[in-house]
Amino acid sequence: MASYDLVVIGTGPGGYVCAIRAAQLGMKVAVVEKNATLGGTCLNVGCMPSKALLHASEMFEEAAHSFAKMGVSVSAPKLDLAAMMNFKQQGIDGNVKGVEFLMKKNKIDVLKGTGKILGAGKVEVSGDGKTEVVETKNIVIATGSDIARLKGIDIDEKRIVSSTGALSLEKVPEKLLIIGAGVIGLELGSVWRRLGADVMVVEFLDRILPGMDGEVAKQFQRMLEKQGFVLKLGAKVTSVDTSGKTLSVKVEPAAGGAAETLEADVVLVCIGRVPYTEGLGLKEAGVALDSRGRVEIDSHFSTNVNGIYAIGDVVAGPMLAHKAEDEGVACAEIIAGQAGHVNYDVIPGVVYSTPEVSSVGKTEEELKQAGIAYTAGKFPFTANGRSKVNQTTDGFVKILADAKTDRVLGVHIVGREAGEMIHEACVLMEFGGSAEDLARTCHAHPTRSEAIKEAALAVGKRAIHM
Repeated sequence: MASYDLVVIGTGPGGYVCAIRAAQLGMKVAVVEKNATLGGTCLNVGCMPSKALLHASEMFEEAAHSFAKMGVSVSAPKLDLAAMMNFKQQGIDGNVKGVEFLMKKNKIDVLKGTGKILGAGKVEVSGDGKTEVVETKNIVIATGSDIARLKGIDIDEKRIVSSTGALSLEKVPEKLLIIGAGVIGLELGSVWRRLGADVMVVEFLDRILPGMDGEVAKQFQRMLEKQGFVLKLGAKVTSVDTSGKTLSVKVEPAAGGAAETLEADVVLVCIGRVPYTEGLGLKEAGVALDSRGRVEIDSHFSTNVNGIYAIGDVVAGPMLAHKAEDEGVACAEIIAGQAGHVNYDVIPGVVYSTPEVSSVGKTEEELKQAGIAYTAGKFPFTANGRSKVNQTTDGFVKILADAKTDRVLGVHIVGREAGEMIHEACVLMEFGGSAEDLARTCHAHPTRSEAIKEAALAVGKRAIHM
């Protein structure tokens, strides 16, 4: 029987990063993966392939609508969807091979098959018609999450699809109906809208992007509608009839009322994700779950069973790859006897649309609810020189600082490259920085990031360029 210091079940961003950090700390490590390739949802059917299609579709739209005004004359672009999907696959393959290389480099054993915890110190791996049991001092559950399903609506990944199927459609749907106005639905809707689909989004709540800053969500909603999105808020899908040539979708007001029937070629179910614990043997091993099916852990990622830990989407907190990575590193360090830590107040979130939306820390709604006195500084990209000359002036930066101490509590950006710009706010907040610190930091000119400096100046009511 093989014996390890650590066995990690799952090789998504949380799992493989945890394994690498543990190996760096001198542990003998193995990872268990049931899929044919490493990398989990993120690398194979999530974050990475969606970003490839977002980039390719943005280039397609730029060529069709933006090149001419810059003096670049090209013939109308033609879509070769098969080639675009090949571009996506090349990215997936490169990233997956990269993880395989990292496993070899760090001398981590890859056990192919489905992992099942038999109890503290024992993991059963079943695959290719054979089963083996390995012994280990520690186990980390990093199995991630699965798509959430709507009762009575069966996903076939052809006409009724999840995010997985939406990344591999064989043709551009004439009408795409998306259930759910969260990050994933809006990103994938952006891809297919740019490629020619009519996109309607049905959302149960009366707003898009639940959890994001309200002002940011409102502005972004207007931008999406200007781009051609039809957003039906405060509504729910009650059934999808697949018997006809097109799908017949019944939609009702969330508060009750008369139903209407809409037609669609493809329906994308995007109502969130749920922790993946199926077949792990958690109940038999005595590992406690919470009311939402997540693995219960303490502040050191430890479950109620000694030697069994959990990280990432399978535990509480935002279902984000980078949150899982940070937890993986911290968990490995704690197992090694070090002081691993994750600052959950400084975990950025990004919507990779055009323009992008990024956020870190508290929203205005959260600060009001907590009764925290704050000062807001805002600066629009219409007043930013770089954005003006590039004619990409949609959006703004908003900084929220403690009214007494000036410590930055939250930063919210809508605009081009917002996902890249958010990180200076993350670094500042990680070190407890103030709006004044940010305002007095020299920013290169001309850059979009100057809008962050100006928003910090605006906290003290002294923005220069507006």
